[in-house]
Amino acid sequence: MLNLQGEMEPLKCRSVKFYKHYFEDFFVGQKKKVKDKITWTLKLIEEIKSIPETYLKHLTGTDGLFEIRIQSGSDIFRIFCFFDEGNLIVLMNGFQKKTQKTPIEEPAKAIKIKREYYEEKKRAKRP
Repeated sequence: MLNLQGEMEPLKCRSVKFYKHYFEDFFVGQKKKVKDKITWTLKLIEEIKSIPETYLKHLTGTDGLFEIRIQSGSDIFRIFCFFDEGNLIVLMNGFQKKTQKTPIEEPAKAIKIKREYYEEKKRAKRP
């Protein structure tokens, strides 16, 4: 597919969706270099059919919760997400990882947001 400049654009394998303000709250607080890396990683996730665990990893012991993994220099960031309708990645909260172990409150927050998303979606489908 050609873009407005007449250049070939890669086909998307999936779409990335932002749920409410959660991801944006995290994103706007980052430095430009980190924002660029996040944007690059999201584009990679949209375009590559089989995403390496370096960039997207399922969280063991969760019901479909994934983390997008970003590294910018020595800084490490995680953004929680899940698939909806097969190929849609719904982005939720993100944080800067400062220790080897993920703080327990971060995945708990993501699980709560995911539940909120599906409850809202279910209510929207009701007549």
